[in-house]
Amino acid sequence: MNPSTLLTPSSTSPRSVLRSPFLNPIPLRTASTSVCTQRRRFRVSFPRSSSVTSEPPSSASTPPPPDVFGGPKELTGVQPLVEKLSPPLRLVSSAVIFAGAVAAGYGLGLRFGQTRNAALGGAAVLGAAGGAAVYSLNACAPEVAAVELHNFVAGSDDPSALKKEDIEGIAKKYGVSKQDEAFNAELSDLYCRFVSSVIPPEGQELKGDEVDTIVKFKKALGIDDPEAAAMHMEIGRRIFRQRLETGDRDANLEQRRAFQKLIYVSTLVFGEASSFLLPWKRVFKVTDSQVEIAIRDNAQRLFASKLKSVGRDVNVEQLVSLREAQRLYRLSDEHAEELFKEHTRKLVEENISAALRILKSRTRAVNVVAQAVEELDKILALNDILITLKNHPDAGHFSPGVGPVSILGGEYDDDKKMDDLKLLYRAYVTDSLSNGRMEENKLSALNQLRNIFGLGKREAETVVLDVTSKVYRKRLAESFTGGDLEAADSKAAFLQNLCDELHFDPQKASEIHEEIYRQKLQQCIADGELNEEDVSALLRLRVMLCIPQNTVEAAHSDICGSLFEKVVKDAIASGVDGYDADVKKSVRKAAHGLRLTREAAMSIASKAVRKIFINYIKRARAAGNRTESAKELKKMIAFNTLVVTELVADIKGESSETSSEETVKEEVKEVVEDEEWDSIQTLRKIRPNKELTARMGKPGQSEITLKDDLPERERTDLYKTYLLYCITGEVTRIPFGAEITTKKDDSEYIFLNQLGGILGLSTKEIVEVHRGLAEQAFRQQAEVILADGQLTKARVEQLNELQKQVGLPSEYAQKIIKGITTTKMAAAIETAIGQGRLNIKQIRELKEASVDLDSMISLSLRESLFKKTVDDIFSSGTGEFDEEEVYEKIPSDLNINAEKAKGVVHELARSRLSNSLIQAVALLRQRNRQGVVSSLNDLLACDKAVPSTPLSWEVPEELADLYTIYLKSDPPPEKLSRLQYLLGINDSTAAALREMGDKVLTGSAEEEKFVF
Repeated sequence: MNPSTLLTPSSTSPRSVLRSPFLNPIPLRTASTSVCTQRRRFRVSFPRSSSVTSEPPSSASTPPPPDVFGGPKELTGVQPLVEKLSPPLRLVSSAVIFAGAVAAGYGLGLRFGQTRNAALGGAAVLGAAGGAAVYSLNACAPEVAAVELHNFVAGSDDPSALKKEDIEGIAKKYGVSKQDEAFNAELSDLYCRFVSSVIPPEGQELKGDEVDTIVKFKKALGIDDPEAAAMHMEIGRRIFRQRLETGDRDANLEQRRAFQKLIYVSTLVFGEASSFLLPWKRVFKVTDSQVEIAIRDNAQRLFASKLKSVGRDVNVEQLVSLREAQRLYRLSDEHAEELFKEHTRKLVEENISAALRILKSRTRAVNVVAQAVEELDKILALNDILITLKNHPDAGHFSPGVGPVSILGGEYDDDKKMDDLKLLYRAYVTDSLSNGRMEENKLSALNQLRNIFGLGKREAETVVLDVTSKVYRKRLAESFTGGDLEAADSKAAFLQNLCDELHFDPQKASEIHEEIYRQKLQQCIADGELNEEDVSALLRLRVMLCIPQNTVEAAHSDICGSLFEKVVKDAIASGVDGYDADVKKSVRKAAHGLRLTREAAMSIASKAVRKIFINYIKRARAAGNRTESAKELKKMIAFNTLVVTELVADIKGESSETSSEETVKEEVKEVVEDEEWDSIQTLRKIRPNKELTARMGKPGQSEITLKDDLPERERTDLYKTYLLYCITGEVTRIPFGAEITTKKDDSEYIFLNQLGGILGLSTKEIVEVHRGLAEQAFRQQAEVILADGQLTKARVEQLNELQKQVGLPSEYAQKIIKGITTTKMAAAIETAIGQGRLNIKQIRELKEASVDLDSMISLSLRESLFKKTVDDIFSSGTGEFDEEEVYEKIPSDLNINAEKAKGVVHELARSRLSNSLIQAVALLRQRNRQGVVSSLNDLLACDKAVPSTPLSWEVPEELADLYTIYLKSDPPPEKLSRLQYLLGINDSTAAALREMGDKVLTGSAEEEKFVF
């Protein structure tokens, strides 16, 4: 079994495991089996910590049980005689006995042996016997001293009151030393029994005075620290053996707790020396952390026990005493702080529980809130005391943890308990406002209480706002009914003073004023309209409560608007056929009886009407074809003309004819401003004329539109759908896949104009739709006419006729024609470049003809054309390379990056340089002199672009042949000199080649035949 399990913490309250062996003690060791005899004896003095030597702040230690050392021991044999002899007398007696024995032996030997030798032999024999008797007499002195020590300690009423002089007197009495084996064994046994009795038995906790008691007893015995430490380890072994002998789980827990107590007490007894005097880890296989846990847990229990004496009236003396106890118990500041805060939290929780019991009591008393507040005041008083002590000049001598109290980590630190805490906080707020005002000290107390309860700022403000709002309403009602508010010279100053007394936010007060006004307004419009009396009452209330005009308008808009909205919805629901005189009357009554502004009434009506318009739009989108969509849009136009127009007129209090005339004037004015579009035929048709207007009746309203409900793209698409319906007519499908188109008259364009108004399209947007449709028709026909991209005179006349038919302005027609021809030309140019039929010279001719090549030819194609042009220069065979032409002019003509173009030239020159030499040698072997010259010129051109180092070749004679052939072509001197350098021919060789002439060539040809 692992001894380290003895240190495992347990929450079970164990019984003592030391009761039986210590109440009926068995000697730990005898004189013959003493542990102390198995090691060397030496004295070592160890410094102890102050926690061991300092006096504990607790009361006097409780003496151990009287039978802890067992009963008195009896003397046997010669021990009673030795007890009565003092050391000098015992020494004299020993000398007398030995001398008498020698003398008697000599006499008997002489008497019976009649010779001197016999006398000496008898003296020797009896002398040895006397010596043995003397040795026996002196040898039992330590045992007698040990017995007397035992009886003296066992007979003492308070063993802890023993003095060191008493123990030394017993040793001196018998002339023995404390290092004597028997005497030292008795000292160790007495110390072991005493330590075992001091450690609390059963389930009792340490009292805190055990360490001082043991240290005092150890000093009285005069036992060395190593000897005492051995006894502590022996007690640990006994506990471990008892644990091995029992299989009871509860007993194991008891022994574990007892072992932890032993470790804690032992550590404090020996102080810093305990680390090497008490080998717990080696003997019992426990870890350092387990030892630390045992020390920490017992120190916490002792400190917690000490904290029980600290109440709500904590003072400086108590905190200093706690600090001393903490150091005595070897408790860290962190754990001491945690325990102190836990203790204060429990005190607070007691008050909280008491206050909750009072508030939740079924037999509620009259002053139940006051009683609960008394408990909360106790919490605040404790908090004030601790805050004051925290700021005390001697706070460094106080126990850690002194500061504001908090319930965090306790019973009430739970979301389920938050409602109870809010209930207490509300009770305190209510009590603070019981006299109708909020005092400054109450505000401070509320802030402290909020921090103690751990309430969030928003939660606390919500509770305070709720309670304060009720009190404010009450004070406001009293001021209103009592006439104080009306009599005040300044209503605003009176209300502000009321807010200041309650520490109430004026903005929240304004919200309460608005709510009161709204309630009054709802009462006034119960009959469906506001009369003059209601208006006067509302005006008086508004003045008394200082309600702004915008707030009043918003209230009327919401409350009166909801009634008006119901009337409008009923009117709209009546439909095209149901909007009769009764409906018109109800609309006019609601619009003017509820005292709504025209803007507010129109806003409400607009919201309801736009919902109906959206439904028509949805059905038009869901239709299967253009004709069905147009029919749904036509229904929406009819609804707008017959219902919405009448509704708008009734809201304004005007006749529908007057409203229609104004609408027509506005439309004519807008159209006149765009006379430049008279050429578009469909646009001319949507303009109303007198004859058509008289035949179609009144136009629809255009104030309520879908401009803000639908995106512009969707509105223009709907308009275009109906425009196409007006142009193509109604298409009816018949069996066998045939279609019948029924043309419509120009009246459909008037509906189209009204649709544009409903959709909220501006004149510019409408014109754009018509123009776009005309452009689409013109483009389709023009692409057929200009299929090959050629623009002839006959085709121009044909396009002009088409332009007149669709009514498209000339500038837009020309733009379309140019776009088509440009596209066709661009395709032809790209094809020519791809086939190699277009060079840089032709490109320059096209640019001179104002052809926009950048838009027709892509950048990649222009870069490919540049690369091909440079490649042609390097393979032209002339040997010329114009840097300005290649690096500047050609990139500029093709509109490409000059630096990138230069990099392309260098890359081509490097690759062509070696290829030109290989090609020249190949042509040399084919006896193609002209080809050799051209290849060498290409080599020189590449060298001009990228100057090269001398080239190498495996057959130097072939390089000489190349030089000779190029020499015969009469080249310029600079080219010949550069070629000589590139071929690696020195001046002497070059001179010899010039003299040899054709002979070199003939010899080279013969050598070539030999090689091949």
